[in-house]
Amino acid sequence: MTTATRNALAAALAVAVIGAAPAVMAATPNADSDALQILKRMTDYLGGLESFSMHTENSFEDVLDSGQKIQYDFASSVVIQRPNKLRAERTDGAVDQLVVYDGRTLSIYEGSHDLYATIAAPDNLDDLLHFSRDALDLVPPAGDMVFSNAYELLTAGVTSGFVVGEAVIDGVPCTQLAFTTPVVDWQVWIADGDTPLPVKYVLTTRDDPAQPQFIALISDWNTDAKTKDKLFEFKAPSTATETELVRFDVGITAGD
Repeated sequence: MTTATRNALAAALAVAVIGAAPAVMAATPNADSDALQILKRMTDYLGGLESFSMHTENSFEDVLDSGQKIQYDFASSVVIQRPNKLRAERTDGAVDQLVVYDGRTLSIYEGSHDLYATIAAPDNLDDLLHFSRDALDLVPPAGDMVFSNAYELLTAGVTSGFVVGEAVIDGVPCTQLAFTTPVVDWQVWIADGDTPLPVKYVLTTRDDPAQPQFIALISDWNTDAKTKDKLFEFKAPSTATETELVRFDVGITAGD
């Protein structure tokens, strides 16, 4: 395996279970009160869960130099245990990828090429997510919704927001919200009733002329996941080769 190939694969590790999230800017919310109230109810509920798991079906668009958009799909399963544990698995047919955070280290395994990387990490989820984004260009699944101050992050830079209306996603009655920032437009569908969890999320990049989208359908919520510390222990397969996590540009893929 050449150095260039290994670096490209390491970059692919960093996008193993990428999920999009609005950019953080100065908070200037200008949304109607109903939309903000529904959003805050969701973030308060999710932020109050000590542990939870979910499944996501995701689709994102990559823009080629020619301007053509290519769509990619992947599924992920995520387990969170507050204050400092995360496990996420991604599959999309040929790809088998795993991200594990145990409160001390962040490990990523790329099964389709039998490569893994481990790096020292902050001791809590909030700092891990900042570290992952700033140092590794990696945004783990659940993104901004996992932060303890999720509401402030999600409304940062909002220039407009409103309730679109009622909808049913995979049989779940929910309320659709839409928000705009100078960088992205984003929408979230939140389940009605006593468990106001997100069931769909759409992000459209505004500062790219092609306006690529990221779409996530979120299902199989378990708001009282019975987790054990062993679930967040990473042990590389004996056949795996260790590599390094590197910064990457979106669009970098594994090569031969």
